[in-house]
Amino acid sequence: MNVNDIKKVLIIGSGTMGQQIGLQCALNGYNVVLYDIKDELLEKAMLRIQKIARRLVRGNQLKEDEVSAVMARITSTSSAEKAGKDADLVSESIPEDPELKGKVFGQFNVICPGHTIFTTNTSSLLPSQFAAATGRPERFAALHFHDAQMAPVVDIMPHPGTAKEIVDLLHDFSLSIKQIPIVMHKENNGYVFNAMFMTLLASALTLAARDVASIEDIDRSFVGVMRSPLGPFALMDQIGIDTVYKITDYWANVSNNNQGKRNAAFLKGYVDQGHLGSKTGRGFYTYPDPAFLKPNFLTGQK
Repeated sequence: MNVNDIKKVLIIGSGTMGQQIGLQCALNGYNVVLYDIKDELLEKAMLRIQKIARRLVRGNQLKEDEVSAVMARITSTSSAEKAGKDADLVSESIPEDPELKGKVFGQFNVICPGHTIFTTNTSSLLPSQFAAATGRPERFAALHFHDAQMAPVVDIMPHPGTAKEIVDLLHDFSLSIKQIPIVMHKENNGYVFNAMFMTLLASALTLAARDVASIEDIDRSFVGVMRSPLGPFALMDQIGIDTVYKITDYWANVSNNNQGKRNAAFLKGYVDQGHLGSKTGRGFYTYPDPAFLKPNFLTGQK
């Protein structure tokens, strides 16, 4: 099997990442089926994908007369049988629960053809944690996206049982959808960029949780020194505080890290109030006019 044999991509999970990955595949000529357990979730996802496509048109990344053809390559269904029956490659983006992921892959192992490649977009788990449950561990690896349209980097992380030919094929597939493949030699929590990035976020959270400095001043420190457009808390607002909380809480409990648990408790205060970041209009900052975008933010002047 080579990359030219991949015609249909199945996206399991219609959330933010599933939408982005599905659109990126459709933009590059693949037929895509989006699967989720509820039709109303799929309806919202398809509307969101249409909006992303329109945003690409406004940014001159997609031509207006190409939108219809791209959208026609994307279908959705809540029927697992219809979704998986002729899939060539599967990309999974469901909640970060290894037991759930293993159960879903096991379900699709029965439905999908024997040649189908299984990949997980997990942000915090290792593929070896549920490789056996997929039913085809040699054809399974992590294929982790960042922001498919804005940050075109994908991590290819095999587990010890992944066949080399699958790693090579995922490398070629990544190039075919205009992503930069980062091929890892072994499993590593957080892949490559996220391993560095989560260390930054953990440091920022520790400073805030210990009340060393305000959230705004922590961001100002990072922006002022690194000349970055966003500080760590502004970035967490864009990611989603709920997502950062789940990852922080999971690894704090796995490693029994007390400071990690305090950081998770700090985040949970925002999550419990529904303040999840830019997507809810409020997180560490208030949207649509957050303080960090104002001209005088760096100086701290009112």
